[in-house]
Amino acid sequence: MNIAYAKPLRNSTEILGLPVDNVGMPEAMDAIKRMLGEDASHIVITADSSGLVIAQNDPEYRQIIREADLVTPDSYGVVWAVKRKGGTVRERVAGVELVDKLSRLSADKGYRIFLLGSAPGVAELAAERLKLLHPGCNIVGTRHGYFPADSDTVVAQEIALTKPDILFVAMGIPRQEKFIKQTQGIIKAKVAIGVGGSLDVYSGKTKRAPVLIQKLRVEWLWRLLLNPKKWAKAKTLPKFALMVLRSR
Repeated sequence: MNIAYAKPLRNSTEILGLPVDNVGMPEAMDAIKRMLGEDASHIVITADSSGLVIAQNDPEYRQIIREADLVTPDSYGVVWAVKRKGGTVRERVAGVELVDKLSRLSADKGYRIFLLGSAPGVAELAAERLKLLHPGCNIVGTRHGYFPADSDTVVAQEIALTKPDILFVAMGIPRQEKFIKQTQGIIKAKVAIGVGGSLDVYSGKTKRAPVLIQKLRVEWLWRLLLNPKKWAKAKTLPKFALMVLRSR
């Protein structure tokens, strides 16, 4: 399998010096389906406001975003920023929803999925629940994300033995993206995506915000109320807005 490193030219909008693709869920899924049909390894970034702020002071993470094959708008703040810049994004494309849709696709097409991340036991429980949601979903392996960066190669070699087509990594920004990039040549998944707290949601450990809260676009506040430790991430939201307003 070839390894895809350079991001192809396509319809994207630059936010804080980083590309965000002008895609909704249908377009994102079409792009990922094309990737799954190619003999190459691809990286998908689900970009939220905090991630784009973090990237301003993290050259390695910034470069990963710039070289990614697809960068989706994974927060209403990013959707707002893209629209403000004249982009055509209509909706957010969240990692938690990509997990659901690609698990359904796996049930239909047999794509091999590996779940990596969260605390011990969470990925296994998420796998069980995803298989109940999508009977036939082909999850070929799971592993928790509690290991040091110097063990990345060993973990990647273990994952590679399962030959995944799709790799979901839930270890937080930017750790998950750095793991994906650094181990891309070992695991060789056709599509690798950092999905943050998605495994916690599917395992039942964390409840997703009610539909009304999502429609009001304050899902971040719901997460903060459930877990005050997320305050550090929430503080980046006004910073992101101010940076966008100040940018040319």
